[in-house]
Amino acid sequence: MKLTFAPASPFARKVRIAAIELGLIDQIELVATAVVPGQANEEYSRINPLKKLPVLILDNGDAILDSYVVVEYLDELAGGGKLLPLSGPTRWRVKSEHSMLQGMLDSMLLCRYEKFARPEGTHWNAWLDDHWNRAWCGFAHFARQPTLMSRPFDVVAISLICALGYADYRFPDCGWRSAFPELNEFARALADRPSVKVSAPPAP
Repeated sequence: MKLTFAPASPFARKVRIAAIELGLIDQIELVATAVVPGQANEEYSRINPLKKLPVLILDNGDAILDSYVVVEYLDELAGGGKLLPLSGPTRWRVKSEHSMLQGMLDSMLLCRYEKFARPEGTHWNAWLDDHWNRAWCGFAHFARQPTLMSRPFDVVAISLICALGYADYRFPDCGWRSAFPELNEFARALADRPSVKVSAPPAP
């Protein structure tokens, strides 16, 4: 199997952490892939017309895309029920929480593009503030969860670590650690977990 990725992508990081936790990372070849707003990548667009990372390319050539779907595939490959509940109310809660985190990362990525990719003088600050507020309110939601520190290391915990790591990487002065001490404790508790440590984005 091959996984298209970029070291800074929180979506690809999610899959890498999942693959390590599931014991499948040695079966996956990491393929560094550049996707830049405003720049064509015709070769990659043939794999994923949406030009998004990551994509898992199976040995038979089939492509599985969207980080959650890739994690779900890997979880099933590893026997199922390890990072996602197999059924019942807990499964739907986990899927819903993951969707929130996916949206938070989407909003942070759009903030990144608005601030650093859009030409100077064309920034839409109200739009940027709205998307940042979506991510910030999402962090507040997870900080309020009484089971934050005791929850299993599932796809939600992995995605939350990736979202917090992306905030540190791209928005180092945003102040989430002081605003949400519960999330700071959560991140610190998992910082030395091997899958989290080895997948951390490179130093800016």
